[in-house]
Amino acid sequence: MGQHSAIGVLDKAVAILAATATGPASLAELVERTTIPRATAHRLAVALEVHRLLVRDAAGRFVPGPRLAELAAAAADPLLERAGEVLAWVRDTAGESAQLYRRDGLDRVCVAAAERAAGLRTTVPLGARLPLTAGSGAQVLCAWEPAETVATLLREAEFTDRVLAEVRRRGWAQSVGQREAGVASVSAPVFGRGRRVVAAISISGPIERLGRSPGPRFAPILTAAAQRLHDPRPDSPRS
Repeated sequence: MGQHSAIGVLDKAVAILAATATGPASLAELVERTTIPRATAHRLAVALEVHRLLVRDAAGRFVPGPRLAELAAAAADPLLERAGEVLAWVRDTAGESAQLYRRDGLDRVCVAAAERAAGLRTTVPLGARLPLTAGSGAQVLCAWEPAETVATLLREAEFTDRVLAEVRRRGWAQSVGQREAGVASVSAPVFGRGRRVVAAISISGPIERLGRSPGPRFAPILTAAAQRLHDPRPDSPRS
């Protein structure tokens, strides 16, 4: 279970949380990953759920909860520290509003944004929660997840597993009127350690300005920005 303190119940609770970091976990999977007895694992998982440190996905499996993100927001976050400058560059280079999204359960949350100063634009407020079932940002955040993780989402999604395979192949996603009529968007994945997608960087704007195939035009800007946001810790590669 990793490091141990003098407080056994705390060590077990941390082990339960850590077990969900590798992917959604049923009770049986929590027991397997932690070796904690089933009754104890269940009691701790439910207690963590009460405090919103764990939540359950559509399949009833335990996943990290929003309280973790809220606590993390109070700590130094290298990604967000770099996001303002990078998003401003994307906005100025692409001429469109730029956003950074992180996944939170079955939603994506806008954690940073840079809006156009003038003209027709799409505004995504900081902290806005959008579904993982539509839009290029949702495609990016789902594309590198295990198939079993997104299987339930795909039943309601405006995109298919084939679309996600194409996103993985080319390294970016686009959508035209998928989440909101009249709006187009392009997104690229921001990778952390172990090639894990930690965020999606996006631009969005009216279809009449971005066009009906905006990806080839804007993807190079977004993929370059994503490289600048790549996990900056010393043992991770960065541009």
